[in-house]
Amino acid sequence: MKSIIIGSTKHLAFALFYSSIGTSIALIAAAVWYLNSRPALDLWHTTELEAQYRQQPSVVSFKDYLRLEEKLFEEVERKVSSKTTSDSLSVVNRYVPGSYSDPNKWPQNWNRSFEWKNEHAEYGVLLLHGMSDSPYAMQYFAKHYRASAHVLALRLPGHGTLPSGLTDIKWQDMAAAVSIAVQHMQQVMQDKPLYVVGFSTGAALALNHELEKLMLGDTGDFSGLVFVSPAIGLPPVAAGAKWQARLGHFLGLDKLSWNSIQTEYDPFKYSSFAVNAGDVVYQLASRNVELLNQLDSRSLAQLAPMLTFQSLTDDTVDSMAVLRDLYLQLPVNNHELVMFDINRTQVNLSLMPTDPLLPYVDLVDAMKFDFDFTLIENTGEVRGEVQARNLTNGTDIEAIAQHWPKQVYSLSHVALPFPEADQLYGPHKVHNGNRVQIGAGASKGERGVLSVSPSEVLRQKWNPFFGYMLKKMDSVIID
Repeated sequence: MKSIIIGSTKHLAFALFYSSIGTSIALIAAAVWYLNSRPALDLWHTTELEAQYRQQPSVVSFKDYLRLEEKLFEEVERKVSSKTTSDSLSVVNRYVPGSYSDPNKWPQNWNRSFEWKNEHAEYGVLLLHGMSDSPYAMQYFAKHYRASAHVLALRLPGHGTLPSGLTDIKWQDMAAAVSIAVQHMQQVMQDKPLYVVGFSTGAALALNHELEKLMLGDTGDFSGLVFVSPAIGLPPVAAGAKWQARLGHFLGLDKLSWNSIQTEYDPFKYSSFAVNAGDVVYQLASRNVELLNQLDSRSLAQLAPMLTFQSLTDDTVDSMAVLRDLYLQLPVNNHELVMFDINRTQVNLSLMPTDPLLPYVDLVDAMKFDFDFTLIENTGEVRGEVQARNLTNGTDIEAIAQHWPKQVYSLSHVALPFPEADQLYGPHKVHNGNRVQIGAGASKGERGVLSVSPSEVLRQKWNPFFGYMLKKMDSVIID
């Protein structure tokens, strides 16, 4: 009887084992079919650019980097733009010359690095954009400081050209380009202060630059750090992103190298997103967390004062990681984290399954912070009225002139660097010479018809509290 039971158990175990294998294979096959059934890849998804910066020994200065960048854009023109025909279905394609999305319709092609020199500069400001973005995302910070600073906005490798540039980029390539830009600014500014403003991946690169130097026993290069939606932590799914691309390479299915394949309607940001790009940010964020854990308090105390702006709701990076993995690791040194709460109207709250602020409230109640934690929140008195409340001491409250706009329930990862007046992402239609206005778009119809997802159309793309941000930044960069 015992042998019969053992034999039955073995058969059951084998059946379950082979069943699980079969189920796994079926799920993988279904996923591969779904991913490969997406729209066909275009020239800008598949073209390889030979002039891409990959830590070439011949590029040692910022002038070298700009020369290579010039060759890069000539290559884009030769291999893609000159071969992209204009037709009625391409009026919002950035690679069709003369289309609504042609970057050359703007007074300045913001896809390129730019340096605004100032002979009377009191300090320097280095601007670093995010993954899939371009220096366009940093232009308003540049304009704000150009009167008193020498400003440099770096186009990160893989960006501003073709989405294919992100299929094989490495975070070390971007970090090396940042080092070149820092060295250039130091040569220009001599002993004057140098500040950095980094958005998303740009913030992670700026942090990495300083942490790597501290790890070597050196001092940091920046007198102040300003981070906007920093990529400190990513959703767990990012950890497995590289396996999708590897499976696609193994099966010869190029579409699997892409998380999204969309019309390239944005002149200064890739709409399609390569799997490798997400993996690169994940690796960079992991490296920074590793360094933060390895450095002791004495070393971390050498980090310059850090000011970070973060939306409580962020679908791209982990908002809690900014607090948990970065700020809670830092010793006292005038650091501040500014977090934008949701717009707490009764209607908005009733449509949210959970309150995203609750985990932070628990931390505030349980811990003593060595930094200022400021929450931008509704006052509860006038609809849309907000205030800045210091959660560290619970008493400092500052009224803010700006209000929540109607029908906006939160900010987003991409909204923070752009004011309401922005003519690409802002909400107001303007006469601008037949240029695309993404933020002013309000087309409605059936779901699944357009190549742009409804969630992307509805995503908040400008920051009603941009003026407040600039005022806070001045307290770090100017004061």
